[in-house]
Amino acid sequence: MNDASVRLGYLAETVRLLYPGSGSPRAYTVLPHSVVPRRLAPRRWWHVGAPVVVPDEGSIAAHLSEVFRRPVETVLHVRPALRANRKPVLEVRSEGRRLAFVKIGDSARTRALINAESAALHRLAGLSLGTVAAPSVLHHGDWRGLSVLALSPLPVRRGRVPPPLLREAIKEIAGTGGARAAWHGDFAPWNMCLSSDGRVLVWDWERYEVGVPYGFDAVHHFFQRALRRMSPPVAARACVARAVRELAPLGVSGTTARQTALRYLIALADRHAADDHEPLGPPESWLNPVVDHEELIT
Repeated sequence: MNDASVRLGYLAETVRLLYPGSGSPRAYTVLPHSVVPRRLAPRRWWHVGAPVVVPDEGSIAAHLSEVFRRPVETVLHVRPALRANRKPVLEVRSEGRRLAFVKIGDSARTRALINAESAALHRLAGLSLGTVAAPSVLHHGDWRGLSVLALSPLPVRRGRVPPPLLREAIKEIAGTGGARAAWHGDFAPWNMCLSSDGRVLVWDWERYEVGVPYGFDAVHHFFQRALRRMSPPVAARACVARAVRELAPLGVSGTTARQTALRYLIALADRHAADDHEPLGPPESWLNPVVDHEELIT
């Protein structure tokens, strides 16, 4: 089954979930088109392709209009399948202005992730951060048995975060744990960008955690980039081999750096096991060889 058919199948499921009402229907459009489904947006006169008719009354759009106390339109982002944290994500607009991004917890796992992100962002809101900017929680509640988390939109723009600023962001996030180091949990290039005022905009705080080895975010950032061009076993070996170089600017010693990388890889495997999802394959194929090698040389 190709990506388009998977996305369209998931879209149909999500529409039934979020637009279960009756009353006056509205026509939407799958964009860019049904062969490359990425989002379901309110139909405009210039849209081509067949419209998708969904009920408006009793829908998530009606609920969010009540939450924001104004009429809103919703754009549903059609997520790819086979992701442990896959959930409906909506872009909420009013009078042409983006108001929020809304995450919907439609399973026990995604509800837990949404609750964790809400708690993390409330924690960060009470701190004085200078380098990192995170979204604000605009609303967190329930609707028809689903968790609903509305977050302020960040002024995202394209641009790679310079390494020195990246390190400052990692240090600042680690410091949000107080006496114990914290990490963002998915500090990857696609979850951040450079702001116009020189800060690092960071989103998707679902995996934020306090009480981890200092430097986890730096190792994760390297590993996720490595996976873009290497197989998981090769990327895992590179992660440990490059740990000293990646963590030295953070003040982590050589031996500790390699141990930190190993503990990160083990924590990632534990996360995948808890999610009942193995995006990198079984740990025996990518994690065990690295752990065994390190045990042999220490």
